[in-house]
Amino acid sequence: MKKWNLILFFSLFSVVSFGQQENTLLWKIEGKGLKKPSYLFGTMHILCADDAELGKNLRAAIAQSDNVYLEVDMSNLMEMADAMSKMKMKGDTTLETLLTKVEFQKIKDYFENENTLLPFAMINTYKPLLAASLLEQKAMPCEKTAMMEQLIMQEAKKNDKKIKGLETMSYQASVLDSIPYKLQAQQLFEYIAKSDKKDESDKQMKEMIEVYKKQDLNALGKMMIEEDAGMSAFMDILLYNRNRNWVNKLNTLLPEKSLVIAVGAGHLPGENGVINLLKKEGYTVTPVQNQYSNNLDTNISADAIKPI
Repeated sequence: MKKWNLILFFSLFSVVSFGQQENTLLWKIEGKGLKKPSYLFGTMHILCADDAELGKNLRAAIAQSDNVYLEVDMSNLMEMADAMSKMKMKGDTTLETLLTKVEFQKIKDYFENENTLLPFAMINTYKPLLAASLLEQKAMPCEKTAMMEQLIMQEAKKNDKKIKGLETMSYQASVLDSIPYKLQAQQLFEYIAKSDKKDESDKQMKEMIEVYKKQDLNALGKMMIEEDAGMSAFMDILLYNRNRNWVNKLNTLLPEKSLVIAVGAGHLPGENGVINLLKKEGYTVTPVQNQYSNNLDTNISADAIKPI
């Protein structure tokens, strides 16, 4: 389930490298008659707190933007509440009905021992890949974690920028209905069964974090194209179709306002990644320096946000 670990960390839920040489997570969108540039940034949904920070160019871009778009509007509590009902499997399906007694018991014991925030009675009814996402924080090699999206939201609010979503949480949860629940349950079981090999898991996690910290989309692409038996048929549903939907939406948004668009870094690279899809639509998408610094002149002009 290595590939699904990557998708859960770099996307909300492979990608193919296409020759990007620049190591950056921040990209400038221009051309096609746009009056003002917009910016695209790749997030990792959970990081160790010490590694989670925003580069000065990203912070400057947020300060100058009209709106900040995340995958979903995480500030919308009503939307979050509505999405809860979409997290459950349809009908009376539960993990217990999808797995053998031995498999189910192992998963049950694991979640109860990990003391997750939700009671296992609820997890038993959740779509298994969503249940797997609850284990992300436990897999991190640190006690204190942070969400990149939360930092971006804080920066947006500090600058009085509206936060919006490219899609809804309900839609994200409903997408998983397209993957057989039994297959999801088997993936969850395999993930937990391999958790006993802690050294191997820790090594993979550290590799993921290092790739992200280096802002190396090429390396990220190579890590994510590793095949996972039975799951590759669903990449269009989980990743590529969402990328296409976002770019279609951005076609209507970009001419109107200057945006900062922050989505999972796994959505950026590849032939069907957001960067390449924007280029196919006629936009000029160029890499921007993304060094980290606490010193920011919020009056910095858009022209001074340096390209690579």
